[in-house]
Amino acid sequence: MKKVFFSLAVALTMVPMLFAGNYKSYRVSIYTRAYEVEKMSDPQWLESTWKTISSQMKVDRIYLETHRDTKIVPQSTLDAAKKFFKKHGVEVCGGITYTISESNDFETYCYTKESDRKKVQEIAEYTAKNFDYFILDDFFFVDCKCDSCIEAKGDRSWHEFRLKQMTEAGQNLVVNAAKKVNPDVTVIIKYPNWYDDFQGCGFDLEHGPYVFDGVWTGTETRNPDGNQHLQNYESYNIITYFDALRPGHNGGGWVDSGGIHMGADRYAEQLWLTMFAKAPEIALFDYRQLIGVSIDPRTKTPWQGQGTSFDWDEMMQPRNGVKPTTLAKIAGYTLEKVDPVVAQLGKPKGIVSYKAFHTAGDDFLQNYLGMIGLPMEMRPAFPEDQKVVLLTEQAKSDPDLVKKIDAQLHRGGDVVFTTGLLEAIPEKLAQFAEVSVIGHVLVNDFGRYGKTDKDILIPQVDYFTNDTWEIISAGRPLTGGTSGYPILLRGKYSNGNIYVLTVPDDFSDLYHYPTAALNSIRTVLGRDLKARIEAPAYVSIFEYDNDKVIVESFRDEVCSATVVVGDKRIPVTLKPHSFELIDIK
Repeated sequence: MKKVFFSLAVALTMVPMLFAGNYKSYRVSIYTRAYEVEKMSDPQWLESTWKTISSQMKVDRIYLETHRDTKIVPQSTLDAAKKFFKKHGVEVCGGITYTISESNDFETYCYTKESDRKKVQEIAEYTAKNFDYFILDDFFFVDCKCDSCIEAKGDRSWHEFRLKQMTEAGQNLVVNAAKKVNPDVTVIIKYPNWYDDFQGCGFDLEHGPYVFDGVWTGTETRNPDGNQHLQNYESYNIITYFDALRPGHNGGGWVDSGGIHMGADRYAEQLWLTMFAKAPEIALFDYRQLIGVSIDPRTKTPWQGQGTSFDWDEMMQPRNGVKPTTLAKIAGYTLEKVDPVVAQLGKPKGIVSYKAFHTAGDDFLQNYLGMIGLPMEMRPAFPEDQKVVLLTEQAKSDPDLVKKIDAQLHRGGDVVFTTGLLEAIPEKLAQFAEVSVIGHVLVNDFGRYGKTDKDILIPQVDYFTNDTWEIISAGRPLTGGTSGYPILLRGKYSNGNIYVLTVPDDFSDLYHYPTAALNSIRTVLGRDLKARIEAPAYVSIFEYDNDKVIVESFRDEVCSATVVVGDKRIPVTLKPHSFELIDIK
């Protein structure tokens, strides 16, 4: 058992060629908006911009958009662009963005108006005539609440109405229409990064992956303090979740330059996290950004110069006489560097968390858990092959949930409830443990596990003493204090165990839990995994079925971690915002 430090030269000789393109482990593509495709009618503009991109990175495929914001690219321009890229050895595919005005709060077409439905169909037909493979950008959803939609909705909730509405539109107006024109066309829907809220605007993860020929995955997590508050780990986690929706039909991940103001490392990190999830392709959004986002010295982070996985000075070295100038160089450098690492990885594994379709609650929690060293594997069906199943509030709508939990416990498995699920369906869970949430309290002291650096507001869990037991407790203070509250609670049932995991009101407060408490939680939840880590928060582990793990730090400073495999312990020193590939055989 040994630690494998990243070496590009060595890794290149270890792995067979998987793709016929420019990379061993995946394809790299560029998505191009209709605005930029339209400019390709100018041969000089096309030649010069492509030189800017292709001199700084390798590209296997390009997506040329036919429509966005009611703009339709003329046939003559499409013909010229297709001819140009094919001449340069780049595979050419199509794209559609179904917006009326993206700048007007993402104004979509109205799918109850016949004129809009006809337009949607015409765009699909036009695109299918030009391409054998095309992808729908983020916006094949609906946000219209006009009088026509209100009348059509009737007594249904908005999400019930929109799910049916958009599934029908996808089938009839897009897929069927396209295949009538071009029977060989492949129609892909790209789902964005806000998956826990999809049902509100009509994205149907239950049926959509089967209506369309496949899906793509938005892995652009950008900056966590943005209005979506997406955690870094989602760039990995969402790929594995969408893989499970219809196995074998997730075409790849999709990243833009959002968040680069936090540092070039933040952009690079999104790229390699997407690839750590074994995405077969990554699409860079978009052509405009790759030519227009200049390399800015202000995005060189303070921790550079310490041998980090993204090395600014190495990236800035001219190559073949070409000086780095734009985002294309950052992308090209990063993807070439991680390619041989990804080629060594097997299938991702994680702690299985069941997420029922179209269910809100504990939104995006798994991404926060991933950031505290709990490798996640979200599935749309209750697993029957796991020693431990994590159930968040996202499982509450399953009418057979109690039967499934009972079966898991009878076969000797464990079930971990979050306090979110406990608050949502206390009567159903009372069959397994009579526990309840009775209020909220502040804590800052985890006793023998250590103290926090701030007060944390948590749900107060009530239980019957000796029917269930506190594994981890917290108080304010706990040590020398008078009150304590469960952080992790355990009870027996049949041949298994029930655990209640207390999740703070602000999920990011998980990052302030003491390291020793995190280590205990990782031990309980990680029974199905071969390896686990002992480390502070903001350190993640990615495990694969071929005895490889990646440990990544999202911290701004050097930190230490330990990979635990049975009775063996592998120490790891992690540079800021860097990763290590480790062989755990």
